[in-house]
Amino acid sequence: MKIGTDMRRISILIVMLLSGCVGIPDNVKPVDNFKLEKYLGTWYEIARFDHSFERGLTRVTANYSLRDDGGVRVLNRGYSEKEKTWKEVEGRAYFVHGTDQAYFKVSFFGPFYGSYIVFDVDHAHYQYALVCGPNKSYLWILARKTELRKNLLDVLIAKAAIVGFDTSKLIFVDHH
Repeated sequence: MKIGTDMRRISILIVMLLSGCVGIPDNVKPVDNFKLEKYLGTWYEIARFDHSFERGLTRVTANYSLRDDGGVRVLNRGYSEKEKTWKEVEGRAYFVHGTDQAYFKVSFFGPFYGSYIVFDVDHAHYQYALVCGPNKSYLWILARKTELRKNLLDVLIAKAAIVGFDTSKLIFVDHH
């Protein structure tokens, strides 16, 4: 009897640890009425918070396509000027709640998932997006072109600041 209880506790702990990175930051609301088919394709990283997995990369893109299992194939790519080489990593993403809400769990490394939350998007044409991870240390501004108009970029930065992101930490990505 005790062994079964211990195993259940261990299983619950493992589930909590593995799912701990698929939360939503305070004040962030995933986009509703999300249209995956409009989101698929190539996005250019306009700005991001600094993280070791992207440090030093320029010309960063993310390409999203459908997987055979109903998920989304994620291909992130960037150029390392220092190493004079392209770096890329492939992952997979799945909706967390439903296909009309822009809240995904994404994995690049085996069974470990993190949140990918689109919390603002151009609903009419899907030309820009604000994206975050499981907490406020992850933020990306994405667009379908390598540049955004300054007034639109300022609006997106302000939207991120309003929900609590420290936008002074944004790094603007060189695409030339």
